[in-house]
Amino acid sequence: MSELIHKELSEAIIGAAMTVLNKLRPGLDEKLYERALVIELTKRGHKVEQQRQFPVHYDDQLIGTLIPDLIVDDLVIVDPKVASAFNDNHFAQMIGYLNITELKLALLLNFKNSRLEWKRVAC
Repeated sequence: MSELIHKELSEAIIGAAMTVLNKLRPGLDEKLYERALVIELTKRGHKVEQQRQFPVHYDDQLIGTLIPDLIVDDLVIVDPKVASAFNDNHFAQMIGYLNITELKLALLLNFKNSRLEWKRVAC
């Protein structure tokens, strides 16, 4: 069995997200959970970047900019959601983000319900 990449960090992020959901409860906008998660992770000693921009090139030409919601400790992309369920588009988006950023792990966090849902997406 292979070792999970960034296991301890992902557990810390999920724990922080659970704290945020327990304090704010379900029913809010994604951005509110995102901002609260930044506060909670920072309080716990993590480096958190919001809306970091990554240039996207095609055949050596700039075609746009990718802007993930959060990057924690320069290692993990975190994408807070308020969705009925994760779908293939969410996973595809994270695979694209990992490809462009050259990071190895993304976490999808769903704050829709009273129990936090999460999925790891690794490359």
